[in-house]
Amino acid sequence: MEWFAAPDYWLARQVFQRLIALLYTVGFVAAANQFRALIGEHGMLPVPRFTAAVPFRRSPSLFHWHYSDRAFATTARAGAVLAAALVAGAGELVPLWAAMLWWALLWALYLSVVNVGQTWYAFGWESLLLEAGVLAVFLGNGDVAPPVTVLWLLRWLLFRVEFGAGLIKWRGDACWRDLTCLYYHHETQPMPGPLSWFFHHLPKPLHRVEVAANHTVQLLVPFALFLPQPGASAAAALMTVTQLWLVLSGNFAWLNWLTIALALSAVDAGTAGRVLPLPDAPHYPAAPLWYEVLVLAFTAGVLVLSRRPARNLLSPHQAMNRSYDRLHLVNSYGAFGSVTRIRHEIVLEGTDAELPGPGTHWHAYGFRGKPGELRRMPRQIAPYHLRLDWLMWFAAISPSYARPWFAPLVARLLVNDPDTLRLLRHNPFPDTPPTFVRARLYRYRYSSWRRLRSTGEWWQREPLRDFLPPVTLSDVRHLAPRTGP
Repeated sequence: MEWFAAPDYWLARQVFQRLIALLYTVGFVAAANQFRALIGEHGMLPVPRFTAAVPFRRSPSLFHWHYSDRAFATTARAGAVLAAALVAGAGELVPLWAAMLWWALLWALYLSVVNVGQTWYAFGWESLLLEAGVLAVFLGNGDVAPPVTVLWLLRWLLFRVEFGAGLIKWRGDACWRDLTCLYYHHETQPMPGPLSWFFHHLPKPLHRVEVAANHTVQLLVPFALFLPQPGASAAAALMTVTQLWLVLSGNFAWLNWLTIALALSAVDAGTAGRVLPLPDAPHYPAAPLWYEVLVLAFTAGVLVLSRRPARNLLSPHQAMNRSYDRLHLVNSYGAFGSVTRIRHEIVLEGTDAELPGPGTHWHAYGFRGKPGELRRMPRQIAPYHLRLDWLMWFAAISPSYARPWFAPLVARLLVNDPDTLRLLRHNPFPDTPPTFVRARLYRYRYSSWRRLRSTGEWWQREPLRDFLPPVTLSDVRHLAPRTGP
């Protein structure tokens, strides 16, 4: 079937698959580094407790058959190694069927992690990585030309990501419609980056231009993805530029880089060759019949599963970041339908005093990414994802986000749990655990240019109230990790 092959997209496939493999690598490394305190056997939300309550059919995962911290660590590290090999081009060195199985194995391993990750993995970019990852399976390797139908499925996914994000904003907070959301967003976003302070201090008219440009790229440009070339490539280029702007302005894990990978999959070699020196396109033999049948069957399945996400786009009650199947094959996306105007931060503090009083000196725990110390410049974290830091932002907005895991977190600080402390940047009690831990809620705002120059403070803050009053180990001993027999 001549129409089945799209040899002009050989470069698009290479770029897309290498980027997806790189993001898989980041995801598996993050899982390996953070899981013990979050979902490990003695974690805040243990996998064994989850799998005992939720059957396999509702959340398919290898860990329903067997879970141990060693098994999880082995899975995550193996996934990272397999993904890194694909980044290096190993998928081009094996037969087509082997490359497809390799990609499918990566997807199954990461699905197993996400489906037991609970609150810590309830982010849209997890489903997006899985959906893009399963498309990478059927793109094939250098043994065949990229299949047309999968390339269209990639554009359909990109359309849902961008158009869904645009609609959720337009239908959501009024500040998106009056173009004022970025008066606040750079300051109140979950994880500011090193340039976020500077973005916040841009003139307000430029903030309005940013929002208007965002609406254009997310609500109008996605339709151009379905135009003939070079129209589709031009649309992809605009989306890529917008995503790079977002990369500079904040930390959103791998969401932006995933979107860039999807956008670059829409650029054909002919258009790219106008600005880049490219070699001649490879000559591909005809695809084997089994591959064509498999790809067409998969395409038909995705189209059937797309019905509910498509209806969600058209619904006035649009939901964002929802999976409609247990395998995360076709999902809905969107972010920041509402924008917070005020930044609240939870500061965890401990003391070794026998009984706290008005004169007690409290020492703050330092987080790796979330704002804390006033003179600490926000760090570049993405595409790596600090899950605890992100959930602390949600907890500051509403305590209900933190109800399942916040008290277990405090209990672990009261025993100096090493797995939990590895998630933090600074432990003020390196030798002996504190006698009391409390959580204070503050309002944070960016400092002014003058204050930054004179004091070195990136942030100003004012205390609001206790988020959690002082507690001792006896108050939360039942939530502390059990490490004995």
